[in-house]
Amino acid sequence: MSQQESAPIPPFINKVMSTVLRSPLHGMVSKSIMLITFTGRKSGKTYTTPISYTRDGNLVTAFTHAKWSHNLVGGAPVALTIKNKPLQGEADVVSDDKDAIATALNTHLSQVKMDAKYYQVNFDDKGAPNWEDVVRAADNCEMIRVKLVEN
Repeated sequence: MSQQESAPIPPFINKVMSTVLRSPLHGMVSKSIMLITFTGRKSGKTYTTPISYTRDGNLVTAFTHAKWSHNLVGGAPVALTIKNKPLQGEADVVSDDKDAIATALNTHLSQVKMDAKYYQVNFDDKGAPNWEDVVRAADNCEMIRVKLVEN
């Protein structure tokens, strides 16, 4: 496993997290973890997975190392569950613009510090993500941007 890869999250953890996010107990984790539901481009199957996020108005941003994000390339309709509220949006994946990914990942990790371990990012003595670590991490992940739409 390379320095920037983290071990995949076991499927049973995702199932437990999905159950919690749909339950009255969602408040324990829904401030920073949402459910994203999308359709597989080849299979046509519907998939739902928990993923950490940050939100700024009608723009939701998430990051992943997982291959499922390829289903969102070029824009794709998605359903999100944020704080147990169903939302609709159009997702796209940013994988080429490493500067944009690093900038957004830095913002994300400033708000969702628990994710730093997945990207092997340390924090400085003021509590900010180490920029060199963030830039290195941005080389090995993709950014998912979801523009929320009115229901």
